[in-house]
Amino acid sequence: MLFFKKDNLNPKEIFDYIKGITDEDKERIKKALDFANVAHEGQKRFSGEPYITHPFEVAKILAEMNVSTDMIIAGLLHDTLEDTATTEEEINANFGPHILFLIEGVTKLGKIKYQGATRHAESLRKLFVAMAEDIRVILIKLADRLHNVRTLEHVRPDKRQRIALETIEIYAPIANRLGIWKIKGMLEDASFQYAFPEEYKTVVKLRKTKGKESLKRIEKVSRTLQKVLAEHNLRHAQIDYRIKYLFGLYKKLQKKNMDIDQIYDLLAMRVIVDTIPECYQVLGIVHNLWRPVPGRLHDYIGRPKDNGYQSIHTDIFTPDGSMAEIQIRTTKMHEEAQFGIASHIVYEESGKPATGGKMEKKFDWIKNLIEWQKNVSDSEEFLTSLKTDFFGDRIFIFTPKGDVIDLPEGASALDFAYAIHSDVGNNAHAAYVNNKYSSLDTILKDRQIVKIETKKTNKPSLKWLDYCKTTMAKKHIRSYLQKNTD
Repeated sequence: MLFFKKDNLNPKEIFDYIKGITDEDKERIKKALDFANVAHEGQKRFSGEPYITHPFEVAKILAEMNVSTDMIIAGLLHDTLEDTATTEEEINANFGPHILFLIEGVTKLGKIKYQGATRHAESLRKLFVAMAEDIRVILIKLADRLHNVRTLEHVRPDKRQRIALETIEIYAPIANRLGIWKIKGMLEDASFQYAFPEEYKTVVKLRKTKGKESLKRIEKVSRTLQKVLAEHNLRHAQIDYRIKYLFGLYKKLQKKNMDIDQIYDLLAMRVIVDTIPECYQVLGIVHNLWRPVPGRLHDYIGRPKDNGYQSIHTDIFTPDGSMAEIQIRTTKMHEEAQFGIASHIVYEESGKPATGGKMEKKFDWIKNLIEWQKNVSDSEEFLTSLKTDFFGDRIFIFTPKGDVIDLPEGASALDFAYAIHSDVGNNAHAAYVNNKYSSLDTILKDRQIVKIETKKTNKPSLKWLDYCKTTMAKKHIRSYLQKNTD
């Protein structure tokens, strides 16, 4: 196929995001851009812009996520099969089976519709199956969705709100579970004003007022710390700050009765160094300079979060008596904190295209989700459980051996027991939470260490259903009761 049409799209905008890009990859990306440009000729966005601006922006988002060249090319071409006269044979002839496989994966997802307060369960099932088959497909879909919500002002109001709600309820939680914090935050913030317009205005006003005070305080702390780090031969340390995403702030405000003075991490300072030992050196320096807030030190380097997130978080009292959060991490940890699973995909150069995007063990929850949904036929139960068990706020609980169990917020010791194994749950007698004897209905808190005491004579009862939050625990209890009740 020959490509002739040219527009004012500069592939350098994509190249600038890619570290160590080769001349061969530049040519492949240019070829894909020219192909997409011709394929979408005459098509317009709701904004009136040429349609090609959409796949171009999707490719830029993917390049910023530091994904493979194949994924960037698939991003440029992701709408060609669905929205143009382009055939699978043309894609295969020009870009090969690997690119075709990715584009087909995105196309097969189709459109997930949001109707009222419920989602189409079957469409979601397809989404999760696609994630399990090749995680790269969902990353392209997330980039596609991000650009779409960034341009929602050009969509009619009723459709605009549907897309915004769908993004907050489906796509942002997926990005969150995959550890792609930056994409998750941007998806939520771009959708917030259309999903909840009045709440959005309130939070913008609160953040603007309080943000100025926080900025002055954090800048002062930063100058002091930079000087002391240099004195300790840590001149290469990078210090920056980030203001909390609007929707993330809104969720925290809801828990604090909308009192902005109760939010201590509105503006967090990040210290980025080269090595793990330097992280702990910086922590010592910080605690020597300022008094740490009791109970507010979290070492996610020694004990990473279940999705791989690593950093040290500590809150300190500043000279004026207020509190500030400081995060300490290595450059590698920072990149992974931004883009999560995109930094962990293992690629195979040979074999079937479907083997291209394998998941690390820490993302086994996706496979667990696939297995779980096979046993849930009722759509309402599926949607309710999905929101609770997989996409709600999470807590991370440790076994005595240091293994991490990922549970929904509000889970009990009994939920924890069943998360370990059904036999442990069925024979659970009591729990030790941080070495303290506790009942099975004890609600767990993030980062606690839990040990389950079992007795062979202990068996599930109907009352146990009231102790549990997770669908899995309730399923095992009901299954036992059905088999053992006359």
